[in-house]
Amino acid sequence: MKVAIGSKYIDGPYGGGNLFIKNIKNYLIENNHNVVFELKDKDIDIILLINPLYDSEHSTFNHLDIIYYQKFINPEAISIQRINECDERKNTNYVNKQILNSNKFIDHTIFVSTWIKNLFVEKGLQKENSNVILSGSDSAIFNRAGKSQWNKKEPIKLVTHHWSGNWMKGFETYLAIDKLLQKDEWKNKLKFFYIGNIPNDLNFENTKVIPPLDDVKLALELKKKDIYITGSINEPSGNHHIEAAQCGLPILFIESGGIPEYCKGYGIEFTTENLEEKLKLLISQFDDYFEKMEFYLNSSEKMGKEFLAIFEKLIEDKNEILEKRDFIPVYKVFMKILSYKFKRFVFIIQRKFYK
Repeated sequence: MKVAIGSKYIDGPYGGGNLFIKNIKNYLIENNHNVVFELKDKDIDIILLINPLYDSEHSTFNHLDIIYYQKFINPEAISIQRINECDERKNTNYVNKQILNSNKFIDHTIFVSTWIKNLFVEKGLQKENSNVILSGSDSAIFNRAGKSQWNKKEPIKLVTHHWSGNWMKGFETYLAIDKLLQKDEWKNKLKFFYIGNIPNDLNFENTKVIPPLDDVKLALELKKKDIYITGSINEPSGNHHIEAAQCGLPILFIESGGIPEYCKGYGIEFTTENLEEKLKLLISQFDDYFEKMEFYLNSSEKMGKEFLAIFEKLIEDKNEILEKRDFIPVYKVFMKILSYKFKRFVFIIQRKFYK
């Protein structure tokens, strides 16, 4: 089959969404399918919408391009939208509305967690014709090869990493760890490492900050550490904790967003109120959780297999899908396109003015 993916891939460290593009593209190609990134070919079978937002810098097409393609070029192409973004994630006020609008004429929806599916269903998105597929990372890179177990003689090494320096990524938690290291109880028992970008106005006093790393170097760095922590708030899925888990690090994960769906059973959940208590508990049970990490399942290969199964099922059910598809008059297609372009122009101007 031929699959069109609606986003560019940026080579180098750039974040979880970018890695999804890389991983799903590689999986499809390895399984003898064709992948394109624009809607130029007339024989596309599956159209995968990634990011319909006005301010997206890397999208190669949006929902209106899909409507146009299905209306005038290839009506048998099946459209799918992967939803992994929301206002709750970065404390914005425009994302949910745009996602809901973009989803109205999509044939099938894939959510990255049950948490984000429930969030959008509550806001009015139809839950029929949808699936939840958990994200995964490349096990050829992120794996337990060369990972040694904490020897209990040295201070335990705690680590986290994020491409984004957005405060919602968990910096309240990371500052709490930084302050914890001022206590005599922890000074010689714990070391904390942060890999990636941090807010411009944030200064760690007891934390080792490492600049963003590409995937190969990142995996090597993670394997040098013992426990992973994520304090990311309202994260629909995230790749950071997956990469760490595949490298064999037990996880201390916050009770927020979709992250517990990925980490439950492979570490201990915490809140901002009981962080120190849960850290002590995970350290005391380290050996048990270290053994469990060998069986962590969320790889990009598993994710790719599930995506491909959905693609094949949708093509198999194509006739039924086409019969259910809402009819859109030609003039409404062009009105929607013009309206979108105007709104995007206004949005960009407002963002520039605000900055």
